[in-house]
Amino acid sequence: MAPLIRLTGITKHYATAGAMDVPVLFGIDLAIARGEFVAIMGQSGSGKSTLMNILGCLDSPSGGSYELDGRDVSALGDRELANVRNRTIGFVFQGFNLLRRMSTEDNVALPLAYAGVGRAEARRRAREQLTQTGLGEFAARLPNQLSGGQQQRVAIARALVNHPALVLADEPTGNLDTRTSNEIMEVFTRLNAESGITVVLVTHEPDIARHAHRLVRLKDGLVIYDGPVQGAAQ
Repeated sequence: MAPLIRLTGITKHYATAGAMDVPVLFGIDLAIARGEFVAIMGQSGSGKSTLMNILGCLDSPSGGSYELDGRDVSALGDRELANVRNRTIGFVFQGFNLLRRMSTEDNVALPLAYAGVGRAEARRRAREQLTQTGLGEFAARLPNQLSGGQQQRVAIARALVNHPALVLADEPTGNLDTRTSNEIMEVFTRLNAESGITVVLVTHEPDIARHAHRLVRLKDGLVIYDGPVQGAAQ
């Protein structure tokens, strides 16, 4: 079976005001199978955020190819990329990114609205997803009426409501205490194990990375380690 993600020779550089190119990624080769749980680690400036943006179709590579779910997304236009982001990828961010004036249920239903799903069906699916993440009773609450851990669970429910093939989590425990962080990681672990959803997690915390099955470590825009987490996330 073809991998869900295949990066071949991915490079990325940014133009500066002085018309000089600043290279960030230097030929990344990476394949991630369906159902894997992968942690990406690296120091500040290693390129991990740039790599995550490319994986999430939030940015395009300068060179190389990116195949996602059997489709070469490297050269897609903005509208096509937006469609891929909505239907194939679920995002979970460090800052939750919930709309403060919308209920928990409406926050979760938002991707379905962008996908053209009717309001009644969208709200039904949102309630179903909230129930699966343990927040069914909080559907009518606003985000500021929830704890940090509960808000992140809402963000996870929103990421999953379109049944994506891939969930990208960017420092999802960065704003949480240790106990709540472990609870959130247990949610990811369960989803990966029970639903077979591919999870790619960016983190700088070894304790968080240990929840994954595989570690990819970046340094200076290159992959310097790709293998089991055990003994490598130090």
